[in-house]
Amino acid sequence: MKNSHKSLWNNNTFPENQSDTWQTYSESPDKQQRLQRRTLFIVVLAQILGGAGLAAGITIGALLAQDMLGTDSFAGLPSAIFTLGSAAAAFLIGQLSQRFGRRLGLATGFLAGGIGAAGVVLAAVISNIPLLFVSLFIYGAGSASNLQARYAGTDLAKPSQRAKAISIILMSTTLGAVAGPNLVDVMGRFALSIGVPPLAGTFILAAAAFLLAGLVLLAFLRPDPFLIAKAIAGTQHANQQTNVEEEQPQANNYRKIAVGATVMILTHVVMVAIMTMTPVHMGHHGHGLSEVGIVIGIHIAAMYLPSLITGILVDKWGRTVMAYASGVTLLLSGLMAAWVPVDSMVLLIIALALLGLGWNFGLISGTAIIVDATAASTRAKTQGSIDVLIALTGASGGALSGMVVANYSYAALSLSGGVLSLLLVPVVIWSRRNQSTGHRKENLPM
Repeated sequence: MKNSHKSLWNNNTFPENQSDTWQTYSESPDKQQRLQRRTLFIVVLAQILGGAGLAAGITIGALLAQDMLGTDSFAGLPSAIFTLGSAAAAFLIGQLSQRFGRRLGLATGFLAGGIGAAGVVLAAVISNIPLLFVSLFIYGAGSASNLQARYAGTDLAKPSQRAKAISIILMSTTLGAVAGPNLVDVMGRFALSIGVPPLAGTFILAAAAFLLAGLVLLAFLRPDPFLIAKAIAGTQHANQQTNVEEEQPQANNYRKIAVGATVMILTHVVMVAIMTMTPVHMGHHGHGLSEVGIVIGIHIAAMYLPSLITGILVDKWGRTVMAYASGVTLLLSGLMAAWVPVDSMVLLIIALALLGLGWNFGLISGTAIIVDATAASTRAKTQGSIDVLIALTGASGGALSGMVVANYSYAALSLSGGVLSLLLVPVVIWSRRNQSTGHRKENLPM
């Protein structure tokens, strides 16, 4: 046993000077569950702060670019840029988390995001477009941490509780994410009082929120749940006590990884494209910042607030059922957004709420599929790489959305997104048709 422990330390699974800590957790399932609950509490606190920081770019980024660039054609560019930054950061956060744990990986992303948000404020003050783009890119790191934090809740969770753990973390983002858009006017007035352009006001909030989120994780996410989980898995493998499906993924597991990634990518690109251009669409038809804040705030609430129920349904009904539900919900959202009267706030709110709900279904079901299909020895790196793809496709959706609206219409964009979301159905059917009977237990009754 001691030799296997030393080999784990030498492979950077867990620092040797903390051996007593990880052995204590390795030998006590009760302590693992207590650490799991503590981890959820700390990550929830960080996510409340991170949600407020995330909402700034969603709500105001397109309007700030429209104001500084003087055209609608590139209004989707800020979303694309900070999503590209999120992609780069997702890869780095995954690598850092795999080697050093969730604490360092997630905290680094949040702190970088705070610095980027401060840079956006400075760029608005001095009207420097290159600085705006660079700062938005760095700001994307906060978004990457905000999204990857959902994995931290699953490191020590039982398989039957993984989706619920994901959902708790996502739901906690609601408090900050909903508060952010509804503070647009307040932060705008505050910014104006200190000589900052009103549209940059929410980025002041984002800078403070992201920096605080990073500091919370650095200070309190100890011991690191991923390092504990990786050390436990390594010990089990060394003693030939590990379940083969968990530690040595078969071809079917890689198929699940592909399906889980596809579910998350499609739902994300549809959501980002429609959401990015909604504030601009509303502005063209006489809606003010407060109305934009209400619509986007409810949209973000729908993205995160139903998470707990979604997680329970994903664990109870199965990953594939909720993936189907995601595609259907996004289709309804696209149809509504395309056809509702432009002066109807109520119908537009319903359309954007459905957009958020469809994203929620897809993200939680897709994330659960990924966690089920990966081993602890490579889990964080794989998760980071998948989030890179999610961010890159989101960036493409954000960039193209402005061009589609400028050359066609918001209705055309919404209809295209709704139709694209239907691809989830054949993808999931393909995964089930090619699934070996030995792994059908992961797909609960439909």
